[in-house]
Amino acid sequence: MGEQPIFSARAHVFQIDPATKRNWLPASKHAVTVSFFYDANRSVYRIISVGGTKAIINSTITPNMTFTKTSQKFGQWADSRANTVYGLGFSTEQQLQQFAEQFKEVKEAARLAREKSQERYELANPALNIAAPQELSEERHSPPLLTVNGPGEEKLFRSKSAEVELTVEKERVKKMLSEGSMCEINLEAELFTLQDSNAKLVAALQEANSSVEQWKQQLAEYQDETDRLREQVAELEAQLGHPAADKEELSRSLEELEALLSAKDQEIHSLQSKKTDVGELEREREEAIERLQDLERRNTELEGQVQNAEKTLASSRDEREKAEVEVQHILEALDVKICDLNDLRQSLANLIDK
Repeated sequence: MGEQPIFSARAHVFQIDPATKRNWLPASKHAVTVSFFYDANRSVYRIISVGGTKAIINSTITPNMTFTKTSQKFGQWADSRANTVYGLGFSTEQQLQQFAEQFKEVKEAARLAREKSQERYELANPALNIAAPQELSEERHSPPLLTVNGPGEEKLFRSKSAEVELTVEKERVKKMLSEGSMCEINLEAELFTLQDSNAKLVAALQEANSSVEQWKQQLAEYQDETDRLREQVAELEAQLGHPAADKEELSRSLEELEALLSAKDQEIHSLQSKKTDVGELEREREEAIERLQDLERRNTELEGQVQNAEKTLASSRDEREKAEVEVQHILEALDVKICDLNDLRQSLANLIDK
């Protein structure tokens, strides 16, 4: 086989919502196997994960990819070729760390493979540069073309050196075509890198634009509030005959309001810095649902066991009551026999006395 597995781990797979570019969509209902593969024929590293009968991850690793740990058990990376962002939720922090280290090693290996392909391409270029002057010199020293006028058309005949030059030109074109495949691979890797960088820049720009719009809206609201307060101050100054003292009081109120606005700004920044990871919350919710289902199943089993125990206890009570009745009958029979025995003893005693 061309591809060989390098490293595997179990994780919950998510993909970014293509509509919002913010929410995570679960790609697997349960934890699946996520593996690193190496394609020896193409010298390419890939991350592959199969859920059921379809591949939910098929990501080719490029040197510019970055695996980011967004929480203790969750990480993500962007794949511009697939035009998506993958997220992985692990059961332990150690598994996430191992996957991140493996991603870093594979990315470095992909970078080295890319550099080797570039070195081979650079080594191939000087040969083409050396061959070019030699071909020009052959053109200079080759004899001119001979022409013979025929009926109504001109016929051209080349010398032997011209035929040799044509053969050399054909070989050079074949060589350039063979080297073109290597150049195509390099261009493809460069294209993936540029697409990855472009996707990151677009995501960062969209997030920055949304933040700027929010801040602009908040700033406009604050400015409107400030203008309204200033208008109220001006109206009060016009209505009162002692504007100086009232102006100081209103200035203090205005300063208090500005301090309150500043506190609100700080609160907004703190809330933005404490955004929770949606993917982690979704994964924890799924785990909680699974645990709840397990508890309900165990509760059903325990209820069945309790019902069986109650039935067994009821049957045991019936048997015990039957046994008590039988014992009571035996005791009554023994009492009757004891009375008969006492009467017999009394009769024997009377006979002896006579």
